[in-house]
Amino acid sequence: MTATARPFRSVLYIPGDKPRALDKARGLPVDAIIFDLEDAVAVEAKADARATLADALAQGGYGQRFGIVRINGMDSDWGSADLDAILPAGPQAVLLPKAESAAQVEAVAARLDAVPACATTQIWTMMETPRGILNAAAIAAAPRMGGFVMGTNDLAKELRTRFTPDRQPLVTSLQICLLAARAEGIAIVDGVYNAFKDDDGLRRECEQGRDMGFDGKTLIHPAQIPVANEIFAPSQDDIDLARRQIEAFEAAEAEGKGVAVVDGKIVENLHIVTARQTLSKAEAIAALES
Repeated sequence: MTATARPFRSVLYIPGDKPRALDKARGLPVDAIIFDLEDAVAVEAKADARATLADALAQGGYGQRFGIVRINGMDSDWGSADLDAILPAGPQAVLLPKAESAAQVEAVAARLDAVPACATTQIWTMMETPRGILNAAAIAAAPRMGGFVMGTNDLAKELRTRFTPDRQPLVTSLQICLLAARAEGIAIVDGVYNAFKDDDGLRRECEQGRDMGFDGKTLIHPAQIPVANEIFAPSQDDIDLARRQIEAFEAAEAEGKGVAVVDGKIVENLHIVTARQTLSKAEAIAALES
C-alpha cells in the first residue's frame, strides 16, 4: 500500500530506549508506530536508545504496522548518528523533527539514496514551527516525502497560543499543512491529545481532525488507540451510503443520465469519487485487521 492508500488512523509514539514498550508494540492494534529517538529519550540515553531501537527493528515482528523512526534534528549532536544506526535496517520512514525547508529533506534523502536497504524508505516531517508551516508546500514536494505529522504542542509554544477545546488558534496552521499534503498526495496525521485519560476530549478532537481531512491521529498512550481507530474509519452508515450512491449513479449512467438521487440528494461524479475512496479505505482497514 502507498502512503496515501494505507490507513493511518492511529499513529502511536513509542520511546526508542524502552525494550519492553518496543516489544509490546508488536501486538497493539495500531496502524503505525513512531519509534522515537528525539523528545521521548533523555540526552544521556541517546546513544543507548539508537542501539536498542536498531536491534528491535532488525528483529522485526511489527507485521503490517507502518514503522516511522523519529530521529533527532540533523543540526543536533545526535541526528547524523541516529541515521547511521537505523538506516541499515531499512525503516519504512524516517521522521525529521522541526522541518523548516525542502533543503533539509533533500539532505536526508541523499543519505538514504546511498543505502541500498533504504530504496523505498520515505521521509516524513514534523510540522511544528512557524517557518515550517509557511514552507509546507515546498516541504511536501521534496524528494521521498511520504507524510506530515503535526507537532501541535511545539507549534502552540512557538505561536504563543493558548490551548482551547476548539483549537481555533491552530486551525490556520493545520489547514495550510492539509492543503500542502493533499496537493502532493502525501499522508497527514493530526497532533497528539495530551489528556490520555480523557476519552471524551480525545473523541471530540479526533472528530474535528477527521472532519478537517486528516488521515489519523498521533497518540501518546495505547489506551487512545480504540477511539482513533473508530473515528478515522468509515462507519457502517458511511459504507452503506457509498455503496448506494455508486449503485444509483451507475444505474443513472446506464439510462444516459449524468446525475442520480440518493436520500433526496443529488449524486454526481465527484460524489462517486468520494464514495469509492470510502470503500477503498474500509477495504484497506479490513486487510490490516485480518
